[in-house]
Amino acid sequence: MADTLTIGGKTFRSRLLVGTGKYPDYPTMVRALEASGAEIVTVAVRRVNLDRSKESLLDHVDPRRYTLLPNTAACFTEEDAVRTCHLAREAGMSDMVKLEVIGDEKTLFPDTQALLAAAKRLVKDGFVVLPYTNDDPIMAKRLEDAGCAAVMPLAAPIGSGLGIRNPYNIRIILETVKVPVIVDAGVGTASDAAMALELGCDGVLMNTAIASAKDPVLMAEAMRDGVSAGRKSFLAGRIPKKLYATASSPLDGTFF
Repeated sequence: MADTLTIGGKTFRSRLLVGTGKYPDYPTMVRALEASGAEIVTVAVRRVNLDRSKESLLDHVDPRRYTLLPNTAACFTEEDAVRTCHLAREAGMSDMVKLEVIGDEKTLFPDTQALLAAAKRLVKDGFVVLPYTNDDPIMAKRLEDAGCAAVMPLAAPIGSGLGIRNPYNIRIILETVKVPVIVDAGVGTASDAAMALELGCDGVLMNTAIASAKDPVLMAEAMRDGVSAGRKSFLAGRIPKKLYATASSPLDGTFF
């Protein structure tokens, strides 16, 4: 059977979700999206000209090829986030949204109380909610209980490229919730993406790591391969770690 990712009743082959911001130009963005193999691409609603009166990144993202995931980047209150999601739906973008409620302008860490409140309202309004949250298993469970279709814990601060700082919390989240767990924010390179999938995460979302790389298209390809390798490694089942050596060629049964 195909190894697929299902979110909110929709099934995807790729476990890599990518953003559309920070690219040097639209042609580079288009080529990077293609190289990534991603099927879900995020769009910062508040940074897009929704009335299409002038050129917009939406003119360069084929909705027949990609599932748009509008996000509430730059929203600092529950009300702003909820209103932004409704604007995205009214503009015909999607019912599936990446919910962000930022609590601090310097660190861009989430305001989890406002996030949970917004998530409850949006679920009630018929949205498929994917919340960007901290790596707290308790909050992850509360978001699942609120009806979120997935939880998206940060690996590290947004755009930091630090990689997964607390893999143990991620593992506990994986044991705590049944909805997909998608690592979001802080990924820097392909090995970070592989690590997320090796831990058992269902996917990884990134933007800066690709868009701000010296060669975004090549990095997109590397991230695609990293996600694939990490997923295969998880499914294959790694050997246990041991303090002492175990011979690759056992001495038992040798002839001399």
